[in-house]
Amino acid sequence: MESAQTKTSASFSVGNIAFGPKAPLFLIAGPCVIESEAHATTMAERLAEIASELGVPLIFKASYDKANRSSVSSYRGPGLAEGLRILAKIKKRTGLPLLTDVHEVAHVAPAAEVCDVLQIPAFLSRQTDLLIAVGKSGRVANIKKGQFLSPWDIAHAAEKVASTGNEKIILTERGSSFGYQNLIVDMRSFPIMRKLGYPVVFDVTHSVQLPGGEGKSSGGQPEFIEPLARAGTAAGADGLFLEIHDNPAKALSDGTNALALDKLRPLLERILRLAALVREWDGPR
Repeated sequence: MESAQTKTSASFSVGNIAFGPKAPLFLIAGPCVIESEAHATTMAERLAEIASELGVPLIFKASYDKANRSSVSSYRGPGLAEGLRILAKIKKRTGLPLLTDVHEVAHVAPAAEVCDVLQIPAFLSRQTDLLIAVGKSGRVANIKKGQFLSPWDIAHAAEKVASTGNEKIILTERGSSFGYQNLIVDMRSFPIMRKLGYPVVFDVTHSVQLPGGEGKSSGGQPEFIEPLARAGTAAGADGLFLEIHDNPAKALSDGTNALALDKLRPLLERILRLAALVREWDGPR
């Protein structure tokens, strides 16, 4: 087992949201995929209302294309042009910073015109050309740690983005493969990844996913969202990533592991009390 070399923590911002060792816990949240303009807009507005009332910095996330679905017949989204049109309207309407996945180098430039954070999907976390393109875009890069990577190996992905001169990087833990159709989260990954000097996010809802567990789609164990969210917050995660839907049973993607919208507020109320305690600790971050 290797240990990461401790690096001075990077500090940067997106709009009014600050990232860094002294910044408050932030939230990346939204539906997995854009299902329609009306649905995505409603979700963004409701999430913005909850986050504002609780004082939680919020980045709204939704994907215009989910290119890594289990089945060729699974819904992928409205596509690049229509999806970015919808996201641009949501940004203008709510003022929220936006995050979306990019799967191809050709998508980076148009996505960067609309979105504040470009996300490298976990399965693509070793794709050099994509990482460098996101770095060159000047946008914040959120790198999902592949299910096949150790926490110290994500340093190589971060180095690829940073090689462009862009150190606005977030590293996201989303669970590691643990046998077939199962994921497990090693809580040691948070302090290990933080030593790289970048904010670390815990993608809670993808960590309760059961890849391929439903045959042509993934299953999930949403009953473990809260205990894992509490554990990750206690371990010092700088932010939480939650896929949220107002009716998970009807969601067109990842509904089996999504958090129901009506459960978000009580979850955040409990998590924020825990986050405040963790941030009182003066130990290494």
